[in-house]
Amino acid sequence: MKNKYVDFISDEHFLDCVENLHKAYLKAKNNLNKKNFYSNKVDTIKLTFDSTFNEIDEESLIQAEILRQIDKSINNSIGTFHEQILGGIEGFEIGNLSGFDVKATNETLFADIKNKHNTMNSSSAEALFQKLSRYADTYKKSKCYWVQILAKSSFCELWKGEINGKEYSHSRVYKISGDQFYALLSGKQNALFQLYKNLPIAVKDYLNSIEKSDLVKENSALDELKVQTQTSKRTILDQITFENYSYYLGFDKL
Repeated sequence: MKNKYVDFISDEHFLDCVENLHKAYLKAKNNLNKKNFYSNKVDTIKLTFDSTFNEIDEESLIQAEILRQIDKSINNSIGTFHEQILGGIEGFEIGNLSGFDVKATNETLFADIKNKHNTMNSSSAEALFQKLSRYADTYKKSKCYWVQILAKSSFCELWKGEINGKEYSHSRVYKISGDQFYALLSGKQNALFQLYKNLPIAVKDYLNSIEKSDLVKENSALDELKVQTQTSKRTILDQITFENYSYYLGFDKL
C-alpha cells in the first residue's frame, strides 16, 4: 500500500512526529505564566524603544515578547522533529541524548543536527568538531556529519578550516545541508521537498483526528500582569520593570 505523505517513512511515523511537535507547541504556550515569563530577565529598556519607535501599545508589545519567548522554545522542538523524522528511516535511529542526534544502526554514520546554519558560536563549533572526530576515530568505518537543516546553499563537503585559531580537518567528518542529508539517508533526492509539500496535509489529518479540548489554556502571563496593574496603578511596562528590577537603585520608587 502506497504511503499518503512521503515515501521514505511510514504515515504512522510521520503522524507520530507531528503529534510530538504539537504537544511541544501546547506545552510552550500553556507553560508561559508570569513566573516563566520572568525566568530570563525582561529587557524593559529595549521594550521602551520598541514601543515608542515602532508605535506599538504596551499590551501588544508584551504579547509579542511572550510569543517571542514561546517561539524560542519551539525552535528547539523543530530540531527534534527533524531528528525524529530522520530516525524513522529504515536503517537509522535517533540518539536519545546519547551524544549524537541520528546514527546508522550499523554505526557507519553519526550526525549532529542543527536547525539553522548560524546557531553555534566558535566555541560550540570547536566542541562539535571534536565530538564528531571522536566518533570517527572510534568507529573506523563511519562518516560523521554536522547537519544544517536550513543552510545557505546545498552542499556536502569535508568540514575543515580554522576554528578559534586552530586548524581542524578529518577525512571522515563532514558538513551537509538539510536537503542533501535527507537525500543521503532516504535515498530519495527530493526527500526534504516531499516533507515540505506534504506537511500541511499531515498536520491537517492529525488535527482532525484529535479531540479539541476545552482544557487547553493559552499563556497567562499578560492576564496576570493586567490584574496586577489594576491594583498597583502602574503601566504594564512599569509593572514588569518593578518586578524584575526593584532591587536596583531607585527602581523601588516605580
